[in-house]
Amino acid sequence: MSTTNNYAGIPDQFAQLETAKVVLIPVPYDGTSTWGKGADKGPEAFLNASENMELYDIETGTEPYQQGVYLADAITENSSPEAMVDEVHKITKKYIKRNKFVTLFGGEHSISIGTIRAFNECFSNLTVLHIDAHADLRESYDGTTCNHACAVHEASQQTNLLQVGIRSMDAIEKTFMDEEKTFFAHDMVNDEYWMDKVVNQMTENVFITLDLDAFDPSIMPSTGTPEPGGLFWYETLEFLKQVFTEKNVVGFDIVELCPNKADKSSDFLAAKLYYKMLSYKFATNDDSYDNGDDADKANPFNKLSKFKDADNDDF
Repeated sequence: MSTTNNYAGIPDQFAQLETAKVVLIPVPYDGTSTWGKGADKGPEAFLNASENMELYDIETGTEPYQQGVYLADAITENSSPEAMVDEVHKITKKYIKRNKFVTLFGGEHSISIGTIRAFNECFSNLTVLHIDAHADLRESYDGTTCNHACAVHEASQQTNLLQVGIRSMDAIEKTFMDEEKTFFAHDMVNDEYWMDKVVNQMTENVFITLDLDAFDPSIMPSTGTPEPGGLFWYETLEFLKQVFTEKNVVGFDIVELCPNKADKSSDFLAAKLYYKMLSYKFATNDDSYDNGDDADKANPFNKLSKFKDADNDDF
């Protein structure tokens, strides 16, 4: 990946693993997509756009990069979907155990299988907030359970899965879907209380997986499977801000940017979205990562994290 050494070109003092509160893991994988190809180029386009972004967040009055953002080596395992998922799981879990706020940028949505698995092993009673145009609940597709169409199937069986913005699915996915926890786009547009209804069904610890095709293609055309009738910028930010304010967001991933040379706006939307999510995390949890005498009380990882597989700790 031809990017600078630091996320968003930030000064070295804010980009060191030892002191950074945030880890950003690029996963340039596009091994199972079936229509628009190019999600493997998404992380590079996102990082390039980030280098041209103003680093002062007007809404929160903060500069989130000063919390420290370490840009990890890209996960490039692509020998098989299963091998990729295993590698994402291993690397994600490694950084969680270093007490970092772990974020990932894909790549196609199949990367989230490994991501969610790692967070679910590290945090008790986890809610997975899935923001997407597609249900992604197939048990398997094209001969593998690690397909992008299966991105949250495992989460549906093992976590409190909430799905937001859904407007495309196969009939078979209804057998795995909890419709009480699914917020379809055509219902949301007429329901002024949908944000509260989603948040009210969350547990304290929340992991967010956000497929960029959740956005309406009028503002986010550069994705592999665009669907009409999607979310818009400010309503999405309002919702995310509420989630970060009311719950303990333990990490997130953003996926499915398929860059197009004729459309730089999508790359920039992705870059801005990532940075806005950091701004909400640290504006609402100023002391969440302090390392002083009250660290166990203030740190959300110490507060509610329980490593369910401690006997199999490889790190």
